[in-house]
Amino acid sequence: MSSPIIRVENLRKVFHVGKVDVEALRGVDLEVEPGEFVSIVGPSGSGKSTLFHIIGGLTPPTSGTVRIGSQDVSALSDAGRTNLRKTMVGFVFQKFNLLPTLTAADNIAIARHIAGNARGEDPAFGEILKLLGIAHRLDHKPSELSGGEQQRVAIARAVVNRPAILLADEPTGNLDSANSQAVLDVLRDLNERLGQTILMITHNPDAAAYGHRIVHMRDGRIVSSPDGAR
Repeated sequence: MSSPIIRVENLRKVFHVGKVDVEALRGVDLEVEPGEFVSIVGPSGSGKSTLFHIIGGLTPPTSGTVRIGSQDVSALSDAGRTNLRKTMVGFVFQKFNLLPTLTAADNIAIARHIAGNARGEDPAFGEILKLLGIAHRLDHKPSELSGGEQQRVAIARAVVNRPAILLADEPTGNLDSANSQAVLDVLRDLNERLGQTILMITHNPDAAAYGHRIVHMRDGRIVSSPDGAR
C-alpha cells in the first residue's frame, strides 16, 4: 500500500482576535492517498478553509504536523512554504483570479514562469487542455470567456506544472448549475485519467459526491471520514 500523500496529525490552529483566542482547528487528523479525490464539507466556521490553507502552506499551524509527501509543511519557513506552493500544490478558488489584460494562454503560462519552469511544455498538457475543453479559447481574454471557461482556465493554470496535489476551494461557487457540472466533470477526468490527487472544499452535496470520500467537519474537528471505494 502506498504512503499517504497528505498526512495531518493532531492539527490545531488558534487565531488571536483582539483579546479573544478563536480555536479554528481542534486536533484534526486526516490522511489522503495518492490519486484520491476527497471532498471536505461542513458549515461556515467548521474549520475546513483553515485546514485547506494550512495544507497548502498558505498559513502555519499553531501545533501539530502536516506532511505533503516527505515534507513536513508545518516545520517549513515562509520561503519553504512558498516553494511548496510553486512545486507541489495547485490552487483553484471560487474567484477565478485571472489577470484581465492577459489571454487565457498567458494566464496559464505565467504559472510556469512563477514556478521557474523553463522546460518545454509537458506533452501531457495537451491532453489536459482537451479534458478542459478550452484549447480553442486560449487566445481570448477573461472578459471574452464564460464563467465556466474562466474556471477551466484557472484549473489549467493550477495543474500546468503537474503538482502532486490540487486544492479546490468552492470551485463551483460562482457558477450556474450547467457550468458547475462541467467544471466538476473536468476535475473528475483529471483525477480518473491522469491520477491527479484532489482535495476539494464545497458546500454543495452534489459536488461533494464527485469525491471518492466525503469528510465532514464541525467546530474545528472532523466528525466523519468514512473510507470510500473509487
